[in-house]
Amino acid sequence: MSRAGEPEARITVGVVVARRRLSNPWADHAWLPTAVLPAAPETPAWTRLSATQTEELFYAGPYELALHPSETAHYRDNLASGQPSLWVALRPIGGEDHEIAAVTADPYEGEGLAEGIGEIVEAVPMPTEIRDHLAAYVAAFHVERAFFKRRNDRPDAEALARRAPGRDRTGGEG
Repeated sequence: MSRAGEPEARITVGVVVARRRLSNPWADHAWLPTAVLPAAPETPAWTRLSATQTEELFYAGPYELALHPSETAHYRDNLASGQPSLWVALRPIGGEDHEIAAVTADPYEGEGLAEGIGEIVEAVPMPTEIRDHLAAYVAAFHVERAFFKRRNDRPDAEALARRAPGRDRTGGEG
């Protein structure tokens, strides 16, 4: 959803997930986002791409990645990290079925997604095409904002002082 007055960019990406076999008494497999494609292919969602004895890869489907000018500082931090990533969240919707809950380039939003209960969140490598698009977006829309540390006003000691019963702040009869 677009924020009021902001030029927003949208990039449709494809999401690849793995179903990995586990040696675990409580679960026999785990779902894990593994990659984001720079464009969504015409392949139907949840098409199996490959399979080995320990892992199956699926094209989970397309997702529309939204970029907002107010988050360009966060995107810049991601790009400067040395390993630009996209955060992908999968949500179980019943049985073996999952849906793509979110894809974001904002590392702080990705961290927030990871704090949720029930969603599977992974940082995956950002494809070069998306990294180039994101860098151009930051160059076009980033506005450096000055940091202002809030100062708390000193409390008024007189206002916090205990008063004798029947007296107001000025010492008169109340």
